[in-house]
Amino acid sequence: ACSSTEATTTTASPTAVGVLETAAATMGSVETVQFSIERGGEPVYIDTQGFLEFVSATGRYAAPGAAEALVTVSALGLSTEVGAVVIEGDTWLTNPITGAWEPTPPGYTFDPATLFEPQIGFRAMLQEGIPTVEDLGDEVVDETALRHLQFTASGERVEVVTAGMVRGADVTIDVWIEPTSGELRRAKFPTTIGATPTQWDLTFFDYGADITITPPDLEG
Repeated sequence: ACSSTEATTTTASPTAVGVLETAAATMGSVETVQFSIERGGEPVYIDTQGFLEFVSATGRYAAPGAAEALVTVSALGLSTEVGAVVIEGDTWLTNPITGAWEPTPPGYTFDPATLFEPQIGFRAMLQEGIPTVEDLGDEVVDETALRHLQFTASGERVEVVTAGMVRGADVTIDVWIEPTSGELRRAKFPTTIGATPTQWDLTFFDYGADITITPPDLEG
């Protein structure tokens, strides 16, 4: 009589360090992605005069160095939306009163394109987080299994991933990563710049979508 035994193989789950390394490589080569940024707690402003309080933003990024966003701000107790376009360091905003596009006024700090700059953005933050990374396990988010990791992010990196709005100390950051592709899907962290913490919640989606960003029509 002959017998056979089917060989079974299991693939080990990637380590926290491995997931973070994969994510750093992926975030360093992003071509296009869409994103949202939500802020709660202590107010943060996109202008040095403290007039336009940042509330939230939704936008798109296209390499190299181009981003556009619709930014919800609060001014004098009233909520309004401001358009923003950044292309390789040049920035334009819509006037919160007239809605017309204008070159950036002095003191404006919001630059979402820096989130994806390989040398200073999320790629650098993920790489620097490797020595302190903690594995919090798999979580299903929107029907997708993501790895939840936590690590220490330097104040320098926090300034970049808040699009220039916050300068402060190191923080503990939670990230949710698709472990196979290395796509960063979500990041949450607090910053302390006033009497109470400011809470940040960033999400990323539609990697590789067809996105083209052009300068706004200043005459329109």
